[in-house]
Amino acid sequence: MRLNVQTDYALRVLMFLAARDEPSATTAEIATRFGISRNHLTKVAQALAREALVETARGRAGGLRLARPAGEISVGRVVRALEADFAIAACFQGGKGDCLIFPACRLRGVLETALEAFLATLDEVTIHDLVTLNSDLKTLLSRPAA
Repeated sequence: MRLNVQTDYALRVLMFLAARDEPSATTAEIATRFGISRNHLTKVAQALAREALVETARGRAGGLRLARPAGEISVGRVVRALEADFAIAACFQGGKGDCLIFPACRLRGVLETALEAFLATLDEVTIHDLVTLNSDLKTLLSRPAA
């Protein structure tokens, strides 16, 4: 399983905001810092705002800020919010597809259990956990963008 680019960017945005001393940052600042497209990052910011994970403000003092404490934002919640599809095999997409072994296959159950374990592990970790006492992260984020 691979997380989509939006989920990756969303987690980076949340970690960036949580690791900062300032309460907010602009999408331009975050995009520059990570070397990613501002347009893509704007879409991610909108998705995070729809999920009430960030608040947005326009204008001179505008930008993004966490909508709740970082300790209340689980990685699992972010992944569920940004990932469109958890169908890791064709038979997860609402039918057997053209799979010959579907009626006798035990793999689907194993994959479902693995997916549940994956998400449960992500639910146990918060954005706060990823940035607290992580001086290496703060150092990397405080360096000027390349």
